[in-house]
Amino acid sequence: MAHLTPWLRRITSALGATALLAGIVATAPAHAADQTVRVGFQKAGLLAVLKAQGSLEKKLAPLGYKVEWKEFPAGPQLLEALNANGIDFGYTGAPPAVFAQAAKTDFVYVGAEPGGKSNEALFVLESSPFRTVSDLKGKRIALQKGSSSNYLLVQLLKKNGLSFADIQPIYLPPADARAAFESGKVDAWVVWDPYYALAQQSLKVRTVADYEGVPSPFNFYEATRRFAEGHPKAVNAILEQLRASGLWVTKHPTETANLLAPSLGLSVPIVETWLKRVPYGVTPVTPEVTATQQRVADLFHEQKLIPVPVVVSQNVWQANFSLAAKD
Repeated sequence: MAHLTPWLRRITSALGATALLAGIVATAPAHAADQTVRVGFQKAGLLAVLKAQGSLEKKLAPLGYKVEWKEFPAGPQLLEALNANGIDFGYTGAPPAVFAQAAKTDFVYVGAEPGGKSNEALFVLESSPFRTVSDLKGKRIALQKGSSSNYLLVQLLKKNGLSFADIQPIYLPPADARAAFESGKVDAWVVWDPYYALAQQSLKVRTVADYEGVPSPFNFYEATRRFAEGHPKAVNAILEQLRASGLWVTKHPTETANLLAPSLGLSVPIVETWLKRVPYGVTPVTPEVTATQQRVADLFHEQKLIPVPVVVSQNVWQANFSLAAKD
């Protein structure tokens, strides 16, 4: 994998994380010869619903495409795979895309989804003496670097007169972060659903703060620039199916929870909890959406969490789809 060294050097400076590329890098990008769309998904997200429904396969079949699914623990790892041509399409929170832009990943934002207010939080064990964000000054906080939780933590610190330099960030993927949190190796944990919902149900935790009172960014659907430019009809079809399935999930959270729970290895109540906390609704990446993402990028650069400024509009898909007139 020597040919990956320059990129890994760049992404390491931005993310400080090891790329999870085993078994992915050797896969070539989608071409007309095979017509396979490789979709990266996470446990928490509408793409997981499409996978469980089998609806994306039905949507793309008339266009001559098959679907290959690849699961990732978080957005940064997903975008690392996208950069390595291991996947063609994926979904992440706002911050992973900013870090990817800073690392010169050649991708485009193709769709957006509003973020929730209570589906991600900073929390401590119920037995902890810490009750406020200010109480956590100098303390160890577990988080996935470059994730939406990274942005939430930065905002919460800033709101309370602190900076990232005032805490000890412990960068861990969700599974490892939970182990560290349970064992007391960290003082607090900031993470998204379903990990947050699972902690609420299975551990005795106290929420310190969530997105109430601070701006919640959009989440994004991304594709490699090569795939978006070469397969615009497929990209639009995926976004159309996401829109349709999102409307269905909003109206049928219990049915969706029963559909997802077996494949996710989670209980139905946990899945239903986070489904009800997320506002599903795919939208185009409008100038207004782009402006919100630019604020995320500017804050990360201000806090010296990315090494270079990022211009979000440079990575917005110019053939942006339009669903404005649809219900």
